[in-house]
Amino acid sequence: MKENNSICRAVDIRKTYMRGKVAVEALCGVTVQIQRNDYISIMGPSGSGKSTLVHILSCLDSPTSGEYYFEDRLVSKYTDQELAQIRNKYVGFVFQSFSLLPRSTALDNVALPLMYGGVRKKEKIEKAQDILNKIGLGDRMHHRPNEMSGGECQRVAIARALVNDPRIIFADEPTGNLDSVTGAEIMEIFDKLVEEGNTIVLVTHDANVASHATKIVKLKDGRIDDA
Repeated sequence: MKENNSICRAVDIRKTYMRGKVAVEALCGVTVQIQRNDYISIMGPSGSGKSTLVHILSCLDSPTSGEYYFEDRLVSKYTDQELAQIRNKYVGFVFQSFSLLPRSTALDNVALPLMYGGVRKKEKIEKAQDILNKIGLGDRMHHRPNEMSGGECQRVAIARALVNDPRIIFADEPTGNLDSVTGAEIMEIFDKLVEEGNTIVLVTHDANVASHATKIVKLKDGRIDDA
């Protein structure tokens, strides 16, 4: 992919859903750009369009109208196979609910994205081990999710998001299921990742979480709220 400073560029993005015969506008002309090493928080109340915007930015969904560029290429020109490759190789996801496989160890959960990239087993295991050690879970890598705390599970989810060296990480309410102390520890990890050159987009309704970001995008009723 072409190297440049812009990762994501959304121009006048609109998204309309049909609920029966009623059209619901989730996004109403949103324009946003994400550069390399940006630390951005997307804030807004429930129903403001946060999740819809992130689904489009992460290539999980497509806009009804407007233009969206990923690494300076119009996303509507990508094939389904290319979009799947972007999601697997270039985008990391961290969810509020952790989304770990319950019967798999931390090591296997972290290595999972590498299964789809043709990485050799030895290399896959070594890379997953390195990242788990990096985030302080070297002694927990053979434990399953039900044997770990919520904070440890979220660390595993962060490690999984990092394992493919993604261009950008999207974290959707990453501290939502954690107590305040553990949540602060998780935010310290994100802060450090940005210091190391990673690009992170946080989705949150929590002002304390949002304050870690260097740029805040506020949404209200599907529009960017500049107030």
